[in-house]
Amino acid sequence: MKSWLLAAAAAVSFASAAHAFDGAELYEGEAALYEAAQQEGIVVSFDTGPTWANWAAQFKAFKERYPGVEIVYNDLGSAATVVALEKTKNRPQADTAYYFAGSALDAADKGVVAPFQPVNFEKLPAPFKEAEGRWFTIHTLNIAFLVNTNLVKDVPTSWADLLDEKYANTIVYLDPRSTGQGQVLVFAAALGNGGSMDDIAPGIDYLTKLHQAGNVMRTVGTTPYAQFVKGEIPIYIGYENDGLKAKYTDGMGDAVQVVIPEEASAAAPYAISMVEGAPNPNAAKLWLNFIMTDEGQARFADGFVRPSVPGVALPAEVVEKMPAAPQLQPLDVAKAKEMKAAVDSAWSKAVLGGQ
Repeated sequence: MKSWLLAAAAAVSFASAAHAFDGAELYEGEAALYEAAQQEGIVVSFDTGPTWANWAAQFKAFKERYPGVEIVYNDLGSAATVVALEKTKNRPQADTAYYFAGSALDAADKGVVAPFQPVNFEKLPAPFKEAEGRWFTIHTLNIAFLVNTNLVKDVPTSWADLLDEKYANTIVYLDPRSTGQGQVLVFAAALGNGGSMDDIAPGIDYLTKLHQAGNVMRTVGTTPYAQFVKGEIPIYIGYENDGLKAKYTDGMGDAVQVVIPEEASAAAPYAISMVEGAPNPNAAKLWLNFIMTDEGQARFADGFVRPSVPGVALPAEVVEKMPAAPQLQPLDVAKAKEMKAAVDSAWSKAVLGGQ
């Protein structure tokens, strides 16, 4: 880990500091923070792989606005990021860390992240942030129906629709016992069938009915995205962004339709934190504020993930791809984490007969 960081730091030019950006501030105090960040010259961003959630575009926009502040990153994965932060706790290398919010809870519990409340923090729903800012949600991934319209002529729009016999042997979803997405799906099914974060029984009952109806082709332990894109899966209950990526990036075009079920669905939070003892704290704050401004939030939507800040205006071409979905409800990751064993047991017993 040290070698890549040293190489990245060596690549930073510490020549004359760039002048402040032109135009108005995005938020009060931005210019002063930028000046302080220039003295550090770099921000180290853990787990922000450029092909995920439009991070590449965020990097580019950040560098354009803040010359003289380099940004370097790695792509570890959520759980591995927490492990890396813990291992380097005495001599932190990262300034910020991004992960599924369940891992953010672990990072906060281990004391490796610091409180910081960025721009728009107060607008976030309570389940989308730690009260003092040790983590906060920057975008969501949302459970949707990804429908191959070459294989399914009558596109379902609701959880109720999926129970129809015409969808026999068409549905694939991820096993909740071994995947985070599968866990989120159980809560989404509960929310869409009269349940809540505290009452998953309606979700378990619904999935049981779906299996009993013969509509589930299979459940899987790893993402079936490649199989979906190849045309091997009629309906994949998964994350909305995968369907949009298949449609607009990976060649499926009009052969895929992405549907947020009309009753309700779950919005799973992806979060970021400032690292405790960050070596470049001002650059870290500049980066975190940047991605939480309205402009930064809208940029995430270009990568097919929904902004976490309510009411952010999106360009018309983005809205066309990702229309408003007021039925999405925030997943409370603290409750979801507490209930994982109960979800695993209930799903296994009801759906698989205790296997």
